[in-house]
Amino acid sequence: MRTVQGAALDGLKARVRALAERTGLPVRSTRGEPRTPGGPAVRPRPAQRPARTPRGHVPLADPGPAAQPPGTDSPARRASMSTPFRRQPAAPARTAALMAPAASPAAATTVFAALGALLSGTGRPRTIRRRPDDVRASASAAVLRALRARHGDAPALVRTRSGKTLLVLLDPRDLRRFYAEPVTVLAADPPRKCRGLSTHEPDHEGDGTGCARGEHRAERRRMNADVLAPGQPVHPAAGPILTVVSEEARHLTAAGTLELARARHAASRAARRIVLGDPAAEDDELAGWLTQLRAEDKRLRGGPRRAARSVHDKARARIREYVRRAGEDTLAGRAARLADPAGTDGAADPGDESRLWLLAMDAVPDTLLRTLLLLGAHPCEQDAAAAEAAAEVAAGPARGELPRLRACVRESLRLYPVVPDLIRVTRAETEWRGVRHPAGTSVLLPAAFHQRDPERVPAAHVFVPGRWKNPGADQDIRMAPFSHGGGRCPGDQLGLMITAAFCAEVLRGHRITATRPVLDPVGPLPVTLDPHGVRLTLTRR
Repeated sequence: MRTVQGAALDGLKARVRALAERTGLPVRSTRGEPRTPGGPAVRPRPAQRPARTPRGHVPLADPGPAAQPPGTDSPARRASMSTPFRRQPAAPARTAALMAPAASPAAATTVFAALGALLSGTGRPRTIRRRPDDVRASASAAVLRALRARHGDAPALVRTRSGKTLLVLLDPRDLRRFYAEPVTVLAADPPRKCRGLSTHEPDHEGDGTGCARGEHRAERRRMNADVLAPGQPVHPAAGPILTVVSEEARHLTAAGTLELARARHAASRAARRIVLGDPAAEDDELAGWLTQLRAEDKRLRGGPRRAARSVHDKARARIREYVRRAGEDTLAGRAARLADPAGTDGAADPGDESRLWLLAMDAVPDTLLRTLLLLGAHPCEQDAAAAEAAAEVAAGPARGELPRLRACVRESLRLYPVVPDLIRVTRAETEWRGVRHPAGTSVLLPAAFHQRDPERVPAAHVFVPGRWKNPGADQDIRMAPFSHGGGRCPGDQLGLMITAAFCAEVLRGHRITATRPVLDPVGPLPVTLDPHGVRLTLTRR
């Protein structure tokens, strides 16, 4: 089916060809189209080199030398056979093509293809796929800014190279509607990493769990609200949870360095104890099953799904065993008390929900390491956070609040969100800025772009935890580390409490004296920050 964008692109190609014919400028042809002759970009072919003849075809007549003899003037250029042809560097040219408006078919194709790199599972151009993550993210942000300048803040309907059509929201005014629309209008499209691990496969009605931040049925929403205590900075079971964090944090500071493997080990043990109970801390087999399922889900569709399903069943059975023996101070124990003993259809399963909570806590070690890295690059913020951690020991009932460290964790998630892009699918015909779109349209909200948009966010690329102390900062529609509206993560406060508590345990007795990579405390921070390359040096205070 022919799209409006395809017709517009064809018209643009025709105008560019007409302009090239009048001016003699070169036109970079796309695949399957003839190259427009003339212009300085045409590389001269030596006269003695014979033209290649396809097999089975009659050789054409010799058209003569492609370049004029030395000293002969040409209306398009002055060529010299003694002067070698110099090709411009490829990287700056691609960067300019991404940042400038599409003035040629090739540039337009580059813009739309680069936008496809924002989504997992969509086709990406080869030039962008091989780039470092930081360069690719910068290029994507440049494409979004160019789209916004071209469309005047209106939602842009683009088509990726994989053929998927997306309605991209570029204005913060449209973000509020995105979060406020009910599920009957916009259905959440869960991140791909959560689909294979969800305990209930998403059905055509969209009732699958997908991820911990997806839609829930009424019973499951009630269970998450009662167990995770959203909206409460200090969880009702904060005492046992903080005790677990304190005991497992010793793995973080056992050596003089801290890297991702050590952070994942400590956070994974703590997550199993908090969700399932102390006996699950030593269950390395369960940890391996969950890791295997996550690795299987990252592969392309059509892989060994039978083996993944077998591991899924074993992990599910093991978790249910822990749920039956879970204590009242664990999340699984609290969920078991709220579960329907009759097990009616549609009721929330404590075992399934417990596995989703374990999955959601996978974000803790990455966020913990990035937060400590940012604090290591800002000594004044590190000293203030360490002072708060030391005073928190005598806080008594208020233990677990840690407002300054929570602000640091929030700022880390603003700079490096766990889910950089949110996608929802329209269930009915919708209208955005006077344009109607049919049901089934994918709506993309580039959350990472809006959170670091220098045109709308002050000090967008700088670590400023103080911004989260302002009244109403948590409701700022531009900032969505935990999303907004009905799709907001129900465990946001619990995750903040656990991550801030881990940071406090590290800073209470140690100082971060060296970091890798080295961050500029004044200049803009990198767009992406791979936790695998983070290494912190710890010294005792």
